[in-house]
Amino acid sequence: MPTDEQLAFELLRRSDYGRVATSMRALPFLAAARHIVVDGKILLRMHKGYGYHHACVGSVVAYGADNLNVASAREGQWTVQLVGVCEAVEPTNAELELFGPAPHFADGELFDPVYLRIEPQFATVHTLQAGHDRSLQYIL
Repeated sequence: MPTDEQLAFELLRRSDYGRVATSMRALPFLAAARHIVVDGKILLRMHKGYGYHHACVGSVVAYGADNLNVASAREGQWTVQLVGVCEAVEPTNAELELFGPAPHFADGELFDPVYLRIEPQFATVHTLQAGHDRSLQYIL
């Protein structure tokens, strides 16, 4: 049976985007990010123009992704949360290829990518699965 971290990485590979959470000026915030899984770490691509990466770098952040918006998720629905220290990185050419093309614009501005890496300290996975009565049940 896979560990929570192994299952989290497997599930993250099935989605492209998630949300990074930390605090900025003592207030919590969430920011959308493109992610890839490489060597047991999560690499993020965000728009530099928002400035959110400044609050993430050097901080403990949470990163979450899910398939909850997929109405017909055959394997059930899931959420993943990883927590770890975040650092700025320059991705390799192979990693850039894994990210795929970046958006052209973010909120009407040219998309200017910044790359971050999270080394997870722990991972949490939750799944939901339809039961006999077609309602979603929480499964550990």
